Amino acid sequence: MYDLILQIAQGDERIRAVYMNGSRTNKNAPKDIFQDYDIVYVVKETAPFIQDKTWINKFGEISFMQYPDESPYFPSDKENSYGYLMMFKDGNRIDLTLQSELYAKAHIKDDKLCKILLDKDNLLPQIPQATDEDYHVQKPTEEQFLSSCNEFWWCLNNVAKGLWRGELPYVNDMLSFVLRKELEKLISWKIGIKTDFSVSTGKSAKYMYKWISEEEYKTYLSTYSCGSIEDCREATFRMVKLFSETALLVAKSLGFEYNQDEEKASIEYLQKTQHLLHQN
Repeated sequence: MYDLILQIAQGDERIRAVYMNGSRTNKNAPKDIFQDYDIVYVVKETAPFIQDKTWINKFGEISFMQYPDESPYFPSDKENSYGYLMMFKDGNRIDLTLQSELYAKAHIKDDKLCKILLDKDNLLPQIPQATDEDYHVQKPTEEQFLSSCNEFWWCLNNVAKGLWRGELPYVNDMLSFVLRKELEKLISWKIGIKTDFSVSTGKSAKYMYKWISEEEYKTYLSTYSCGSIEDCREATFRMVKLFSETALLVAKSLGFEYNQDEEKASIEYLQKTQHLLHQN
């Protein structure tokens, strides 16, 4: 794949440099057959490549793909950056971005997980060895900690009323996209405390299992809800318990205040609504 990516770049005068970022430049990321190739071609102009897209067939037989910069839902700057997300029939995936020379020189250092593969004109600046340090868990301020706790305990009331109403899609959204994000933060901060904030827990905290006990990880996984009110209810209470325990540990370790009155009131509201549920 690397040979093919560089061969195409070498054979096209419009492509002046190539660099790579993502998991394949991260020595700490697990290596497997599903890692995609995050490649940037630095070009003189993006327009010719956009106007005639048949050139991407040089990479192989495409199974399906996406043009993210053609989406009506997101802004784009096609003159300076244009992407092709390609899944090939052999199972390989390339996330290829075209960048103008000026744009590449200005933005190549935005991500420290970066490695230059080819530079025909020495136009790119020198960059340090690729590192995932930008993705390390960051030590929170007390304000950030309290804000995260407040978000969790406040939004728990939405879960409570959703359970009472039997609105499973709403409950699952609140648990997955609101409460869980705050729980992820707290567990990541706990891991940061344990590792002196020197590691990354990955997107969606997918690597948290590396630094917490097997029992705690099983408890975390048990907070994922399913397709019934009772499953969601049980998952909610497990999430509440895990959040409370983690918040207390983080607060104690970092010398932060923790609003236990807020926690108590939020849990009492949840419990009262569940009592009403059984009466309904």
